[in-house]
Amino acid sequence: MLKDSIALLFTLENFIFMNAGLLLGMIFGAIPGLTVILCIIIFLPFTYSLAPVPSFLFLLGIYCAGSYGGSISAILIRTPGTPHATATMLDGYPMTEKGMGKKALHVALSASTFGGLFSAFTLLLFAPQVARLSETLGSPDYFLVCLLGLTIIAGVSGKSLLKGVISGTLGLFIAMIGLDPMAGTTRYIFGNINLYSGIDLTVALIGLFALSEVLKKGQNGKTVNNVKEDKSWKLSRDDYKRIAKPSLISAIIGVIIGIIPGTGASEASFFSYNVAKDMSKHPEEFGKGSIEAVAAAETANNAVTGATLIPLLTLGIPGDACVAVLLGALMINNLTPGPSLFRENGVVTYSILIGLIFINLFMYIQGRYLSSMFAKALKVPFSILTPIIVVFCYAGAFSVNSSRFDIFISVFFSLLSYVMMKLEFPIVPILLGLVLGDTIEENFRRSMLISDGSAKIFFESISSVILIFALVIVLILIFRSEMKNKRRDYAS
Repeated sequence: MLKDSIALLFTLENFIFMNAGLLLGMIFGAIPGLTVILCIIIFLPFTYSLAPVPSFLFLLGIYCAGSYGGSISAILIRTPGTPHATATMLDGYPMTEKGMGKKALHVALSASTFGGLFSAFTLLLFAPQVARLSETLGSPDYFLVCLLGLTIIAGVSGKSLLKGVISGTLGLFIAMIGLDPMAGTTRYIFGNINLYSGIDLTVALIGLFALSEVLKKGQNGKTVNNVKEDKSWKLSRDDYKRIAKPSLISAIIGVIIGIIPGTGASEASFFSYNVAKDMSKHPEEFGKGSIEAVAAAETANNAVTGATLIPLLTLGIPGDACVAVLLGALMINNLTPGPSLFRENGVVTYSILIGLIFINLFMYIQGRYLSSMFAKALKVPFSILTPIIVVFCYAGAFSVNSSRFDIFISVFFSLLSYVMMKLEFPIVPILLGLVLGDTIEENFRRSMLISDGSAKIFFESISSVILIFALVIVLILIFRSEMKNKRRDYAS
């Protein structure tokens, strides 16, 4: 079977389409508002006339490259192209300000490739076994996983944990706007029909980071980009040693989170960022331009890509919105996900799985050649770059739902971000609250309905007990670290 799968994969058509998908995904991922799922939906009809293997490899190319593409604008202009690239932005953009933008892009590309290859091999070797484990998780487990994800707020709160908690709580509140997921009633929409579906994450992201950065630069009065690119952008042996351990651990974290439906790359990247910071010998560099931080975030979000295909192919359960579209692409090609997929369509399935490995390799090759072109954005004067960014932001906000109201929402979030930065409140916890809010609420309320209001449901399974134990340990470490910081401040 393996020999037949390789023979089916190695055709000129397959490699042309996977590279075309990679290029499109990288472009759409890098432009704020032009999401990866939008790219997949736009080009999905072009695959109807293709055979199953080139069709799916084309879409997988978009999916994988989009995860890396979001880091490009996050690193160069502090504007995450995708929500999970926000973690990359925390240290990628400070590297750009230090003249190491091209080096940051190279770190992100190398880490993304490693994460993608790690998940691709995991998918190829352990898909059925890993999927059986994820199938045992229930609503209480999903709630506890997301609750554990909220502890990341401590790692991105800056000097004040209290301000970080306040920002995260604000994000959770904003996530509640719209329809109640269980009762179907409206909440906090103030009679505005445009808020029925809630606040779109991409629209909020554009305002929180992209437009607010424009306001910040406008206040500084800069018209010329004074950043001088460091010519020594290649990674040294010491650099590779520094990013090796956080990259490996982040790849494992990305795979574990990726196989759990309903989580995603944003949680994986922030969680890995936090773990890398705790393990680092130089935690003081995080937030100021650490290559370990960039490597951890990028490895994790690309490790999710292959992992989300595990429950899709083996159980027919899509892990996120992009994978749900890929599920439709499989069905169009008469490939029914589930245990029978590997038995009845083994040759085609394994061709796709092996093809995912080559997709990540070609992504690295394309990224290496395109990095120089991307880095040239640093040479564009702010007086020219700023209106271009604003136009792309407004176009991106409008394109999400084809709604002018979303443009006003993005402006609101930009003003909110600007005010909070002035008051020294961290912005990233708001995004974490938005990302995890819906999943936390839905799974908590579903657990309460199943147990008739009894909290015992959170202690009934081994997985839940393990997650609670992990949550307690993390909280103890957070409070211990906070007390150390306070004693250090008093001493100084």
